Amino acid sequence: MTQENKSTAAPRRLAPLRRRAATAVQAPADVPHLMRYVTDGHPAVAPQEATVADGLQFASGADDRMTMLFYPAPTPDAITELADAWELHPLLREDLLHAHQRPKVDRYGDVLFLVVRSARYIDEDEDIDFAEFHMLVRPGAVAVLCQDKRWIDGTDGTDFDEEEVMSSTRRERTLLADENLLRLGPEAVVYRLLDAIVDGYVPVLHGLAVDKEQIERQVFSGDAAVAERIYRLSQEVIDMQHTTSSMTEVLEALSAGFGKYEIPDQLQVYLEDVSDHLTRTHTKVGEYRESLSQILSVNSTLVAQRQNEDMKKISGWAAILFAPTLIGAIYGMNFDNMPELHWTFGYPLAIGSMVAFAAILYWVFKRSKWM
Repeated sequence: MTQENKSTAAPRRLAPLRRRAATAVQAPADVPHLMRYVTDGHPAVAPQEATVADGLQFASGADDRMTMLFYPAPTPDAITELADAWELHPLLREDLLHAHQRPKVDRYGDVLFLVVRSARYIDEDEDIDFAEFHMLVRPGAVAVLCQDKRWIDGTDGTDFDEEEVMSSTRRERTLLADENLLRLGPEAVVYRLLDAIVDGYVPVLHGLAVDKEQIERQVFSGDAAVAERIYRLSQEVIDMQHTTSSMTEVLEALSAGFGKYEIPDQLQVYLEDVSDHLTRTHTKVGEYRESLSQILSVNSTLVAQRQNEDMKKISGWAAILFAPTLIGAIYGMNFDNMPELHWTFGYPLAIGSMVAFAAILYWVFKRSKWM
């Protein structure tokens, strides 16, 4: 389904994107996981005592069988059990245990490993909350791990009980709702998750668009605090662009492996549709980034223009006050040979000259629209 034994989408170790809006909750050790047995596209609850190894044994019993494992809040013990049962590569174990990676695709033998990120917009904070998901795919089995202990819609993965394990949940139905699609194999679950994640990018774009429009109105209203808001929203857009860019590389890597790993044509069409939606999203995010850059430039120009107007007024008043100050300074030297000192009209003339100069300068500046 993709290239052998190397990452095709992103470097193995990169700094994680920020998670400011929602901090991952530490899961208790006994958070359960879901196991579903799928036969000819029909999902069913696995026996309560079934282990991960039992799931593999079930899937190997017939070509139309598949086992789905869903970890809403994976713990180190649960990951170790999965890694031991599936005989995962040591590097893959390390990735699962440490997480915090950008979207990518790796293949270790017959195990396909995907890292994908969902996004959710927190309007009151003007913040994008990213959640990381790991997917493991092998013949007849697929595992989904919510590494941030949150589902795509922000649902807390630790809010889970034993009754939910034995019942159909909304999160599970996201992956197993289409029985016709599930007949295409474990890759169908990959498609369902990718489709749900990419669809979740649309509300994020809507939130960014609303905030961008508000910022534009702030800029032209002269709000001095708008610059900080532009910078913060620009950072959110950049984070979103990094995510969509990496997700695009993931889908390209999956598409490159279609022929090599004999992916059904119907599933290829579905994944191409997801790729088209993601391409439009990535393009839109790029437009928002460019738009915010232009808005910041316009705001800087308007701020400089307002500062220039203020400097004109300050310079004008300084010039108006300079003329009276100059006259007062000259006649304040008290030299004996200054004839005006003993002239009856000397003082009124000095005062009148001060007022006249100030009035003339004020008229000149007002006419020049400096005042």
